[in-house]
Amino acid sequence: MEFINSDRFLITQCKRRNFLLGAGFLTGLAVASQLRPVMAQTRFSGYPFSLGVASGDPLPDSVVLWTRLAPDPLNGGGVSPINIPVQWRIAKDENLTQVVQQGTVIATPELGHSVHVDVRGLEPERWYWYQFQVGNEVSPIGRTRTAPALFSSVQKLNFAFVSCQDWQNGYYTAYKHMADEELDLVVHLGDYIYEYGPQSGGPRQHNSPEIVTLADYRNRHALYKTDQNLQAVHAAFPWIVTWDDHEVENNYANFIPEDNQSQQAFVTRRANAYQAYYEHMPLRLSSLPKKASMQLYRRLTFGDLAEFNVLDTRQYRTDQPCNDGLKPLCNAALDSKATMTGARQEGWLLRGLDQSKARWNVIAQQTMLAQVDFNADPGVQLFNVDQWDGYVAARNRLLNFLNQRKPSNPIVITGDIHSSWVHDLKSDFNNPLSATVGTEFVGTSITSDFPTSFIRPVQAALRDNPHIKFFDGAFRGYVRCQLTQERWQSDYRAVSTITEENASISTLASFVVENGQPGAKKV
Repeated sequence: MEFINSDRFLITQCKRRNFLLGAGFLTGLAVASQLRPVMAQTRFSGYPFSLGVASGDPLPDSVVLWTRLAPDPLNGGGVSPINIPVQWRIAKDENLTQVVQQGTVIATPELGHSVHVDVRGLEPERWYWYQFQVGNEVSPIGRTRTAPALFSSVQKLNFAFVSCQDWQNGYYTAYKHMADEELDLVVHLGDYIYEYGPQSGGPRQHNSPEIVTLADYRNRHALYKTDQNLQAVHAAFPWIVTWDDHEVENNYANFIPEDNQSQQAFVTRRANAYQAYYEHMPLRLSSLPKKASMQLYRRLTFGDLAEFNVLDTRQYRTDQPCNDGLKPLCNAALDSKATMTGARQEGWLLRGLDQSKARWNVIAQQTMLAQVDFNADPGVQLFNVDQWDGYVAARNRLLNFLNQRKPSNPIVITGDIHSSWVHDLKSDFNNPLSATVGTEFVGTSITSDFPTSFIRPVQAALRDNPHIKFFDGAFRGYVRCQLTQERWQSDYRAVSTITEENASISTLASFVVENGQPGAKKV
């Protein structure tokens, strides 16, 4: 099997020069219709790997490789409705001379000619390089890394977590800098795309009215994936992904839409959104959607150092109480039947935490877990009931479990709110002297807006929220986390602007959690 390397696919702007990052990448889900012939050769109207390459969900012996054939990415992909064989190979070196596995998978029109290769039989805790070919076209070379062996002694892990990347609001300058970080992993906590139509005022615009159909969602994912900085980070590190609301529709809950839509219309819309999400993410076959349902919550372990419990807090939640929004809590917010995760996922989470042998137990999820009163007036409390503040009983069950069962070093990582926060998680937020049972790091957005008019009111309210150790609403960026057996450090990385493509980056603040001592301390 011959693969062709070409300098025209090298992104020279990136400082990482040990692998090609170029314009696209392809791997495959080995599922093909028995009724459609497989075309060994096909001509494309453009470069078929325009959406880049990606890898994800690393296990000790396995990783998922992804790409999608899309020579005309913003117009349905531009591939004929035929099955297309895609060759792949994975090697121990950046020049792909030490190939350890290779094969052919089929890109089918049913999945938008996306492919997901679940490569098995790899060595634990090592870097690999991979590449794809279709006909005479080759992808750039991507790099990925397997997880350490189960229960093995691991001394360090470096990862970053991100969320909320509204295309229209700015450039992905944060990803440009992230590609140069020394990371083992990237975790995306949701709002990978936004569903809205074009909006004026930003540096770039969406490519269609608000998205509803499968074709709409495919074209929107493709638009986002054409960004070269995003492609570079996908090609540089394995990702763990989960969604929030905008992958479907703002603030949807289960089968309840935000806007006035019929039940059947929204079920169809959710099915379209879920399929397009799967088609564009490095996920295993176990996450293949079944109409409007998709298994996304899962657990990934990195030796004895860290275990990630990746949550889905949209698909199974009950409706937001109190008619949603920012307001005093109503009785529905205290309802013991209200759930953010659904009973099955909640039980799965608690059992996993109880059985974990990891030093750091990570809960990767979407909306802020900590209680936050957004009103500086002590006489009137205001809570965001789309967050866990609208699901008080469910939150109390989790925090009581942490307090009673005491899994090792629980750390919650959160996105959604387009701003940076650090919280001590209290057994009783209304009693500052109550036990601290964990720590929550909330990361700002890649680009999505936090209105400047909100910053001062939030700052004024902090005095009534003593468990909040840090807040910033001015800067966009990501959180870089460095784990050892004795310490967790979170660095809040902030770009100078999202309206210029050559923005600089700096560390806004750093916090540490010491092993066995819940709660964060500023460095």
